[in-house]
Amino acid sequence: FPYPSPNQDCIPYKIEIASSNMMKGVSFFVTVAILALASSLASAYDPSPLQDFCVAINDVKSGGLNTLGISLARIDYAPYAVNSPHTHPRGTELLVVIEGTLLAGFVTSDPNKLFTKVLNKGDVFIFPIGLIHFQINIGETAALAFASFNSQNPGLITIANAVFGSNPPINPNVLIKAFQLDKGVVEYLQKAFAPN
Repeated sequence: FPYPSPNQDCIPYKIEIASSNMMKGVSFFVTVAILALASSLASAYDPSPLQDFCVAINDVKSGGLNTLGISLARIDYAPYAVNSPHTHPRGTELLVVIEGTLLAGFVTSDPNKLFTKVLNKGDVFIFPIGLIHFQINIGETAALAFASFNSQNPGLITIANAVFGSNPPINPNVLIKAFQLDKGVVEYLQKAFAPN
């Protein structure tokens, strides 16, 4: 800036310097505020990445999945085949039908409400974490679906196998009362689901 001559009025020059200094101050304050906000943000993608013990088969077969917090499964269904009632205790499942027609459903926790939907090619269905769910191919042709999980190790508990095929077996008296079955039926089911 050229300096004003002693005869000129200096007020506009002083205002220009003051506004320039004020803009530098505002700019500095905005920069500091943005840096403070940006550095205080944190994010997490998997509430339990299980780094103390990774036991999922998917992690071993595909090491790139370790710590990503995701997994994917291809499910092929023969005509009228059933993916029997099961649960994933550590992951929500998103099912995408690629070919065929499936009936999918899940049961909520108490009051045990059943939600079902017929799924065709391109349809998507979500099974919330830990809820019992199933699929059945209701078509006359084979069906194909992909299931994705928001966990690298969602776990799998097949209900019938867990209840009737546990090792050691659950006391038959417990199952008789829980399912209101005869002792012979419970023993038959335990024998049918017994681990090999």
